[in-house]
Amino acid sequence: MWGGRIVRTAAGVLLGTVLGLAELAFLCAAAPASLVPALRPALARVRARLTALERARLSRWLDLDQEQGTRDGGYTFLAARAALSLLGGYVCASTLFLACLLTVGGAWDLIRDRMEPVPLNLPGVKIVTGSGILGLTLGAVLLAVLVLMVMALAALERRLAARFLGPGSQELMRRRIAELTATRTGIVRAVDDERRRIERDLHDGVQQRGVALAMLLGRARLSAAPDRTAELVDQAYTESRRLLDELRSVAWRVYPTALDELGLRAALAGVAERSDVPVTVHHGLTGRLASEVETALYFVAREAITNAVKHAGAHDILVVLSEDERTVSVAISDDGAGGADASGGGLSGLARRVLALDGTFTVDSPPGGPTRITATLPKAPPCG
Repeated sequence: MWGGRIVRTAAGVLLGTVLGLAELAFLCAAAPASLVPALRPALARVRARLTALERARLSRWLDLDQEQGTRDGGYTFLAARAALSLLGGYVCASTLFLACLLTVGGAWDLIRDRMEPVPLNLPGVKIVTGSGILGLTLGAVLLAVLVLMVMALAALERRLAARFLGPGSQELMRRRIAELTATRTGIVRAVDDERRRIERDLHDGVQQRGVALAMLLGRARLSAAPDRTAELVDQAYTESRRLLDELRSVAWRVYPTALDELGLRAALAGVAERSDVPVTVHHGLTGRLASEVETALYFVAREAITNAVKHAGAHDILVVLSEDERTVSVAISDDGAGGADASGGGLSGLARRVLALDGTFTVDSPPGGPTRITATLPKAPPCG
């Protein structure tokens, strides 16, 4: 694999040297020709053609991503490319010639068995070797240096192309539109998933307790014994209290009013109080954030805490909120079993929510733990 890559890169560099000669000839001719207005359109077409050839060469032989850019680098790019390719080609060709000369000369001495002794005086060491052995050794060293030089020249060409042929305004707009389309779809999917979760909470919790309450009241209504009726009414009262608690829990899971009224610190404090595992919250924010950002940070922290308690068997959870000039971050760490799946329903929904706000979402959860979930968001949410 490495041999094929080296050969392909060397071929790309060689083609770049040949193309560099053509670019240098074009630049020499274009300098006086550009003074004639009638020739400028033709010069622009030739320049665009040379740039297209460069992009094709870089993509085919030097592994440059075709999505790297769509801009026309102009005469500056061609001049820099010609200078780099010709200088690099000259150095590589000189090194190759010297390596071949030493290798062939050393091999010829070995074949003829007429090697001359060559003393090597090193600090503290004196070695006498044959001219053939020395020639082969130096030739091999120069060939290794040549490979490194070719790879370095290819890297410089890629950096030069990225600098001058990077994405233009239309390409950036196209990528932004594609990103917004993907995140919009993700948000719709996340909303649908959240609705399904709410429906399950209502069906498995609130609805079941409502049915139990109705049955108790119905039995109390049909009971003829006063003592039995009073007992059933007491059970119905207890069940109604449980029903109210379940409704509050569902409403809190949908959206806590404390988040709007008191802010993120109070909302996360409520999450910590309701958790069955000790949760420590370090609040390093200086003030209130935009509503969308606070909501995203809250749901990331709450979902991570819920997963740590239900699935990871954590015994201690740490939530750290921090900020800098432009971004705000929340990091949730636990000492659980690890192995959290970033593509799972809950975490993937959080990732879509964060990406919709131009943020980043990472999950580091090796088997055996610990788990660390981090979300970073810009303080100013995107406008669209």
